Amino acid sequence: MKISKWFTLAEATRSMTATRCGIDNTPSPDVAKAMVTIGEKILDPIREHYKIPFSPSSWYRCPELNYKLGSKGTSQHCLGEAVDIEIPGVTNIELATMIRDQMDFDQLILEFYQPGVKDSGWVHVSYVAPHRNRQEVLTITKDDIQPGLPT
Repeated sequence: MKISKWFTLAEATRSMTATRCGIDNTPSPDVAKAMVTIGEKILDPIREHYKIPFSPSSWYRCPELNYKLGSKGTSQHCLGEAVDIEIPGVTNIELATMIRDQMDFDQLILEFYQPGVKDSGWVHVSYVAPHRNRQEVLTITKDDIQPGLPT
């Protein structure tokens, strides 16, 4: 079942951990609406910008799965409002910079990126609703959280 032009519900709920642990990662109807919104407002425009197929590495996480993964209970993944992505052939700093400069978003986090290591880390991006997005940009390393992106 498609939830946006380029993405499916199966991609949005896929989790090896959920499969291994027998966790039902099916979203509620309200969460599914948020997933449609982030698909249309974030993922589809990224797909169309780069013209490269990709699938998010993490999108929706039910609370049980989120806990199992060691993530915070406040994670926007549990609300269907956040995705973690990488684009084949595009560095994560390039992807994060494009999102920061060209898109409306709630939170953009360049996670575990190492300067000079092209494939390091991933990009976390969330979207809530027009006029409520914070446009918060962070970089997380193994040791620190900094505002903005590395230069």
